[in-house]
Amino acid sequence: MNFQIKPITAAETYPVRHPVLRAGQNLASCKMEGDDLPETYHFGGYLDEKLAGVASFMAEPNAHFVGAQYRLRGMAVLSEHQNTGTGKELLLYGEQFLKDQNIDLLWFNARVDAFPFYKKMGYTVIGTPFEIEPIGTHYLMFKKL
Repeated sequence: MNFQIKPITAAETYPVRHPVLRAGQNLASCKMEGDDLPETYHFGGYLDEKLAGVASFMAEPNAHFVGAQYRLRGMAVLSEHQNTGTGKELLLYGEQFLKDQNIDLLWFNARVDAFPFYKKMGYTVIGTPFEIEPIGTHYLMFKKL
């Protein structure tokens, strides 16, 4: 299989964000605050020229952390492409991209079902689980880059 990561627009993330992260909601629910800012980066993972996964990196500080930091949002891999390495490659690519921009830390709110993946990728939990309505339980996670 041919795998490639490319920069994409926020709107190009919707065909993956919608079924994975916003199933049952309208397409407009895929738009996230900060999507269209110039310091936001969106990447798509393509398997054989078809979009299989997406990840967005936003310049959003969190009071729990100091230094240059970014937030991962809207990371998703289509169900038929999960467990193919697509998510891992997207995340590693984004981490290296941010390191090259002198970003020290990446943080995000991880869904319970994605928690094992991020833990395996070297991310640490801070605090206790919390609810984000109507999506469900999340963990605040981070990694020093």
